[in-house]
Amino acid sequence: MKSNAVSLASITLLSTSIIVTLATTLTINSSIKDFTNSIHPKDFYLSFSVTGNNKDILENGVDTKGEKVRPVWEDGTKAYTIKKFGVVNRYNLAEEFPALTLRKTAIKLCTDEMLWIWQKKSNNIKDLKSHVWDEWADENGSIGKAYGYQLGVKHKYKEGMFDQVDRVIYDLKNNPYSRRIITNIYVHEDLSEMNLYPCAYSVTFNVTGKKLNAILNQRSQDILAANNWNVCQYAILVHMLARECDLEVGELVHVIADAHIYDRHIPIIEELIKREKFPAPKVTLNPDVKNFYDFTSDDVIIENYKCGEQIKDIPIAI
Repeated sequence: MKSNAVSLASITLLSTSIIVTLATTLTINSSIKDFTNSIHPKDFYLSFSVTGNNKDILENGVDTKGEKVRPVWEDGTKAYTIKKFGVVNRYNLAEEFPALTLRKTAIKLCTDEMLWIWQKKSNNIKDLKSHVWDEWADENGSIGKAYGYQLGVKHKYKEGMFDQVDRVIYDLKNNPYSRRIITNIYVHEDLSEMNLYPCAYSVTFNVTGKKLNAILNQRSQDILAANNWNVCQYAILVHMLARECDLEVGELVHVIADAHIYDRHIPIIEELIKREKFPAPKVTLNPDVKNFYDFTSDDVIIENYKCGEQIKDIPIAI
């Protein structure tokens, strides 16, 4: 009898403890949610991921100084980095467009580069408006068998010959729940003929309900120079393909194997992450265009893009 009483008391005490712990946890989670919503209801998570990634790399990353590295600065000095392995960011494109507000991202220019690769399937900088690829082009403007060249190569399927982009569109229209909708431009047999190995090299598309999601895999990323540039251009790609295939936009998941900050970028990053954050801009597409191959960068409509002062003349390691 005494033993039963002790057992009952123990159970009562344990139950009370669980209830208190659960209530405390719910209160904390609710407080966190209220806090984040009170700052910027939609763009908090984007701002947090950007500043959080930078702070994490600076505070917890590994310095490559003294190691054998390939990149150099324009003056020939070795370009060392502070790096983190396996950085993953998620962006809900249905809620907001993931443009950085700490400084301006040239959304139309990064769209033009994306279309240069995915739509024109070009490997010649003469087809490109920006000059970000000039360092890797030969005297004829070619970057070799890289990027757009690979997406334009036709492959044999049961249904016929397709290049990678056309195959993605075909599958999204005819077999949207396939788990095999993947592009890959890191082709080993052609690496020796590429002036730059692909950084963003693979995209996996996945339809959930009516939402088009994508995972962008990137082997290496210069966080200051290229992070939001890549995020914005692939967000635009998801929007355009969703329009073409009568789908809604879902998530963009960005997986970076080696996320790094170059040594000469550290002071810029330290200043950047202290800046005021603003709500994300509204970015939409021209409602009259549906075919992916008809889009131009002028069909990207940007509204209410409030951001910090632009940073000019960022040194680029090559």
